[in-house]
Amino acid sequence: MTVGASGSATTRGPVRPDPGESGPGGPGGPTGNPGHDLGQDFGIDPDDLPDGLVVADETGRVICFNAAAARITAVAAAEAVGSPLERALPLEDLEGRRWWALTDPYGGLRTRFGQPERNLLLPGGREVLVSARYVRAFPQGPVRRLVISIRGTEARRRTERSHAELIATVAHELRSPLTSVKGFTATLLAKWERFTDDQKRLMLETVDADANRVTRLIAELLDISRIDSGRLEVRRQPVDIGTAVGRHIQSFTASGQSPDRFLVRIQQPLPALWADPDKIDQILGNLLENAVRHGEGTVTIEVAPAQVKHVDHGHTERPGAEHTHADGGAKGTAVTVSDEGPGIPEESMARVFTRFWRGSKRGGTGLGLYIVKGIVEAHGGTITVGRGPGGGAQFRFILPVGAPAYLA
Repeated sequence: MTVGASGSATTRGPVRPDPGESGPGGPGGPTGNPGHDLGQDFGIDPDDLPDGLVVADETGRVICFNAAAARITAVAAAEAVGSPLERALPLEDLEGRRWWALTDPYGGLRTRFGQPERNLLLPGGREVLVSARYVRAFPQGPVRRLVISIRGTEARRRTERSHAELIATVAHELRSPLTSVKGFTATLLAKWERFTDDQKRLMLETVDADANRVTRLIAELLDISRIDSGRLEVRRQPVDIGTAVGRHIQSFTASGQSPDRFLVRIQQPLPALWADPDKIDQILGNLLENAVRHGEGTVTIEVAPAQVKHVDHGHTERPGAEHTHADGGAKGTAVTVSDEGPGIPEESMARVFTRFWRGSKRGGTGLGLYIVKGIVEAHGGTITVGRGPGGGAQFRFILPVGAPAYLA
């Protein structure tokens, strides 16, 4: 191993055990030999590692301080290499105690093999995630190498903030309907005889609507959990997308919307669509509700054949799903939903499918479009947002339509 002017450790040539060593994993193997490289020669420079890497020798002096470590700690690699570990990396725990004096890696118990990842503080109070590995020449032998990994906490902080926002949103959204349900049921139980039948019906209908709202919110949370973990299942069946669109429009007109507000264009013939009918209904319901609630003028729904390219979104589909046809092309169905409202500002379009995006109007959880995108991608499709011909928002999703392989 050579240490350049930058302080980075670079491996050169294969690693061979010393004479008399038992080889990798045995006493005095390559990972415990101070005279050899830090690891096997995989052609990787420590500066290529995404996390900070600091290595100290058996005397506690730094022999490797990669570029990521220099960036995270704001200590130049040239200054760190050759310095005592406590000076190059002066860490403290959250109670202000000096970390290396507290853990004593060189003089502590010889049965220890490292320190699990934990939050520590750099000078100035910046928080980092640190884990350590004690490399010994043989079990319970002296420490020959101290290998430390350092990571910033920004990504974890973002995840924690996202989880906190989700919990706060759910708590807020649950409080209102549950308060209503509790209030109406308590009132009915206490004063049942004082209300007329019409009043009782009105209160029970309100309770039923609020209970449905709670049910939808819980379903959204379950969908988010499955999407984030890649476990959203797609149960493919033949789906008539035109009939599904018509069913949703009938539902809106039954709830008071004018039939003239909807314009449906279906280009025939459509290829056979194999998809999860419940999840297709979820996509259509969300997009149409957004267009009706936040848009203006005519809501146009267009369904047409499309050519799609395979996109790997990292979602796991059910075994046996296959979309590619013998001609090498992938056939799909495109559905476009557009309105004539003010549309979505250009600067907001990149955030439309993220959690908690609500646009200019408040209301809802802001999770619907995030779930829609996850469902579309779980089908192997794509979804985009743009500006429609009438100036309003336009959402377009394309789903591959090939039958599962076991039916091909």
